[in-house]
Amino acid sequence: MVTRSGNLQHIERQPTDRVMLQVWRADRSISDIVAQLYLQWIARFRRYCAELGLVEANELTHEGAKRFQAWYKGSHNACTAPIGLASSSMHALRRVHEVMGTPMPPWRPPASRRSPSSAVLRDYAVQLAQHRGNPDATVHKKLDHVSKLLEHLAASGKSWRQMRLPDIDDFLIQCAYGYSRATTADIACTVRSFCRFLLASGRLRFDLAVSVISPVQPKFERPRRAWPWEDVQRLLRAVDTSTAAGLRDHALLLMMSTYGLGAGEVIRLQLQDIDWTAGTIQVVRPKTGVNFVLPLLPAVGKVLASYLRHGRPPHTPTRHVFVQAKVPFGALTASSAVRHVLVKHAKAAGIHAAYMGSHVLRHSNAARQVDVGTQARTLSELLGHRDSQSLSAYVRIATQTLREVSLPVPR
Repeated sequence: MVTRSGNLQHIERQPTDRVMLQVWRADRSISDIVAQLYLQWIARFRRYCAELGLVEANELTHEGAKRFQAWYKGSHNACTAPIGLASSSMHALRRVHEVMGTPMPPWRPPASRRSPSSAVLRDYAVQLAQHRGNPDATVHKKLDHVSKLLEHLAASGKSWRQMRLPDIDDFLIQCAYGYSRATTADIACTVRSFCRFLLASGRLRFDLAVSVISPVQPKFERPRRAWPWEDVQRLLRAVDTSTAAGLRDHALLLMMSTYGLGAGEVIRLQLQDIDWTAGTIQVVRPKTGVNFVLPLLPAVGKVLASYLRHGRPPHTPTRHVFVQAKVPFGALTASSAVRHVLVKHAKAAGIHAAYMGSHVLRHSNAARQVDVGTQARTLSELLGHRDSQSLSAYVRIATQTLREVSLPVPR
C-alpha cells in the first residue's frame, strides 16, 4: 500500500545531503564518487515522493523501490541515468534514516513458509519437530523430499496409501538420474523416515522402511578436504586489515580456524554471545540447537574487539556479529558468503587448493588438533560430533601424526 501524508514533520526529518555524506563516510562503505551518484538519485526519489504526496521513510522498501523505478521509467527517458542505481541509493538513504532513529518498515516482509498441504504431511512435520527434535531447516527439507515422492506417486494415479516398494525404487532411481549420490542417499533416508512414520501412526500395516535401498556411501571414500596449517596461517596474514571489510574477514577467519567453527556457527554469532567479563563465547550448533561455551582466547578477543570498534558499522539493523560490508549491513545469511570471503583471501595468499568450501578451516583445525595430540573425546566434543568415530576421518588428514606412526614399506 502506498502511504500518503501531509505531515510536515516528515519533511523536517528528511536528512540533508551533508548528513547523508557524514553517515556514509562514517560507515566507510561508500566512496565519495558513488555518494554523489546516490545523491542525484535521492533527489529524483524525493521529487517522486513530493509529486505523489508520499512519506519518504515509508517508501524505502523493496516494493517502494519497484514503484519508484516504474514511475521513473514511465516519466523519463530510461537512458538518461543508470536505473540500477535507484535501488542501491534508496538502500543508502534508508541507512541514514536508521542512524537518525527513524522508525522504518522492513525492506522485505518476513518470508513465511507455507504450511504442509495435507494432514499426513502436517502430522509428519509435528513428529519430526516435537518427537524427533529436528530443527526447522531439517523439517522443511524432509517435507520437500516427501512432497517429491507424493508427486511421483500421483503421476501414476497413486497416493501414499497405495505406495509399495517398487514405487519407492522407481522414485529413487529417477532421483539418481537428477541428483548426486549424496543427495539421493539423503532423499532415501527421508523416505525411510516417512515410511516409519506411516507405520507408527497406523496409516500403513507393513514396514517398507527396512527394504528401502539407497546409493552406497563409503564412509571414508576420499580424504577430508583440509589445508596444511601453514596455508591457514598464510590465509590469515593475507587479509588487509586496513579496511572495515578486512577487519571483519580477519576476525571471521581467525575464529573459524582457531575454534574449528563451521560457517553456520560463526554467522549466527550475536553480540550478546560474547561475554567480555567472563572471557567466553557462547556458540549454537545449527543442526541441533545445542549451546556450548568456548574460552575467548586473548588473540581472538583482540581481533574481535578491533573489528567491533573500527570495522562493524554502528546502528546496524541486526545484533549479529558479522554483517555485510555494504548497506543495508544485514547479517550474513548463508555459508556461501563465508566461502566468498575465504576464496577472496586465499587467492590473495596464493593458495591453490582443490577444495575452497566454507568448511575447510573446520577440517584444517581438526587435523591440526590431531597432530598436536588432542584427545579424541575432547576433540569430538569441541567439534560437536555425536559419534566419536567421526574423528577417524580427520586422522587421515593429520599427516604429521601419520608420518610418526607409520611403518617402513617392505621391499
